[in-house]
Amino acid sequence: MSNVFPIGSFASLKTPFYHYDLPLLSQTLSAIHTAIAPHHNFQVHYAIKANANPVILQTIARSGLGADCVSGGEIEAALYAGFPAEKIVFAGVGKADWEIELALRAGIACFNVESLPELEVINACALAMGRVANVAFRVNPNVDAHTHAKITTGLNENKFGIAMEDLLPAIRRAAEMQGVRYVGMHFHIGSQILELDVFDRLSERINQLQDELEAAGIHTSSINVGGGLGIDYAEPDAHPIPAFADYFGRFAHHLRLRAGQQLHFELGRSVVAQCGTLISRALYVKHGHTKDFLIIDAGFTELIRPAMYGSSHAIQNLTAAVGSAEAVYDVVGPICESSDVFGKDVTLAEAHRGDLIALRSAGAYGEVMASTYNCRRLPQSHFTFADK
Repeated sequence: MSNVFPIGSFASLKTPFYHYDLPLLSQTLSAIHTAIAPHHNFQVHYAIKANANPVILQTIARSGLGADCVSGGEIEAALYAGFPAEKIVFAGVGKADWEIELALRAGIACFNVESLPELEVINACALAMGRVANVAFRVNPNVDAHTHAKITTGLNENKFGIAMEDLLPAIRRAAEMQGVRYVGMHFHIGSQILELDVFDRLSERINQLQDELEAAGIHTSSINVGGGLGIDYAEPDAHPIPAFADYFGRFAHHLRLRAGQQLHFELGRSVVAQCGTLISRALYVKHGHTKDFLIIDAGFTELIRPAMYGSSHAIQNLTAAVGSAEAVYDVVGPICESSDVFGKDVTLAEAHRGDLIALRSAGAYGEVMASTYNCRRLPQSHFTFADK
């Protein structure tokens, strides 16, 4: 991996902190716009749950993407960052009344509804406020995303969405209500998907549902296929920008959209993961009887993905000179938990106390999931604004 960080500016910063490469984020956003340009009915919403840093949100909002929110707090953050309300969609399996009312007051584009009880509450809230809420039903297509069990969402065993066979009755129930308006179907089968053919199968399920709804005389104005596109955690410098053209092209090829129908996407990880890096400092090199440990000052309080998902991030010694001798370490944090491990048997340039250690591809589900466990302070952020 090449050293692409402004090391000199890091010397005075208190570690651990997040560094964001905003030029790379801008290049990624440009790649998305280029990939969807031939498809005038494609609309992309950024999934705020991936990273809600205000500077990141403002950059994405200025680029013209919409926002996918899963809480009232995310709706507030989206509006504050400059996302237009008419480009905001509200998903989530457990929307509280105050969150629904907030979204109604703001005039968001659509609620992605996950159950009939939720539909009833949205209808009641809308009637009480004199509003009509656009709703799309989140459908569980029972498509295996071939990803980690904790981030798959499209199987019948998952808590999300309604079953395909329940869709038609749900739409008919919505038609009986005065406070909601059915506009579409919503899908999301999982995250960090690298086998893109699963999106072909998702498209086939959607085609099947569209045919069934049309046979029942039901018009659907929008389809939302969620997100899930994965990134290269192993070689972030080799693949800093995901294959957006292939991703969008699969839906363009396999999905039979009707005239005037809008296709929505909710991308998170693929937008922000590669622009973010967790910068830490080596505290100690501990020589054990069977292995060596590199103990750094970042822990799962700053980046919980390895402990929660068993995920792997490329790790780099930024301080070491090119061609330095290498050593093998278990890279661990200071948290008083055995799961606070970033990588086992990791080959790095030989580390010494005070070296800057980078955990790459941490722009998604890193800072946003940070905690104060062990009474630790939340990490700060540092940005590269100009091209390197």
